[in-house]
Amino acid sequence: MGMSWSYGPPKDTQEMISLIRSAVERGVTFFDTAEVYGPLTNEELLGEALAPFRGQVVIATKFGWVPGPNDGNRWSVLNSRPDRIKQVAEASLKRLKVETIDLLYQHRVDPNVPIEDVAGAVKDLIQEGKVKHFGLSEAGVQTIRRAHAVQSVTALQSEYSLWTRTPEKEVIPTLEELGIGFVPYSPLGKGFLTGKIDESTTFDSSDFRSTLPRFTPEALKANQALINLLGSIAEQKQASPAQIAIAWLLAQKPWIVTIPGTTKLHRLDENIGAVSVELTPDDLRDIDDAASKIAVQGARYPEKLEQMTGR
Repeated sequence: MGMSWSYGPPKDTQEMISLIRSAVERGVTFFDTAEVYGPLTNEELLGEALAPFRGQVVIATKFGWVPGPNDGNRWSVLNSRPDRIKQVAEASLKRLKVETIDLLYQHRVDPNVPIEDVAGAVKDLIQEGKVKHFGLSEAGVQTIRRAHAVQSVTALQSEYSLWTRTPEKEVIPTLEELGIGFVPYSPLGKGFLTGKIDESTTFDSSDFRSTLPRFTPEALKANQALINLLGSIAEQKQASPAQIAIAWLLAQKPWIVTIPGTTKLHRLDENIGAVSVELTPDDLRDIDDAASKIAVQGARYPEKLEQMTGR
């Protein structure tokens, strides 16, 4: 997402193609995009970058937002009607330059369309060979169960990290029960958990973090306690705070696959290095004990977007 949109101006296309291909060469096999990223341009970027690696990689994309002309509208209109799902899938196949979409997520639950109809539309696409697997994003447990009864849900993608632990209460136990994988997005807290952001950090108006309650100077200052915790563990493990944040997520369940985003090669290498960081049961217990004493300040999203999660 950040290559095309949301974290400041779009990055250079050729540089990003090179970075994506470097990721494949380093063993990364799972890539995540969406129709709305750009909009549309991120799927095109990924399609071009991964064209030489067909059959070696898995691509996930998403439907559900109606791409608007500007940021204000882009995040406001949902449409998961079955006819639109099928249109979006056809267009995504062309942009991604693939014959089958490996994993197709509903980007946000549409309150105007029964989830059974959504699951049914994706089931049709699976039967037609245009999609392999069905996923949901930021869905609540009842929605997950209802969808899964119509078409098996392969993965749920929701925000989960050391500063967003909401899924632990109901969602993760439900996924475990149903045999559904979990794909945490923003495993680095939209950059905060890298330790490179503090209350003096400013965000450009093209960076959507400038609109997030959790990224106000006051919230960033209050939440530094979490960075101090990560920093102290990182020092013990001779790792970076970002690597500890990713390693912590990977240690929660064997069926969790994180999707850290980056636009820089050295950050890609750093993220991959998290796989080698071993956190013992004692380490995990210490992290949980320390984290439980830290009250994270600020909502994840502005109210309108927050209402679109957990439905």
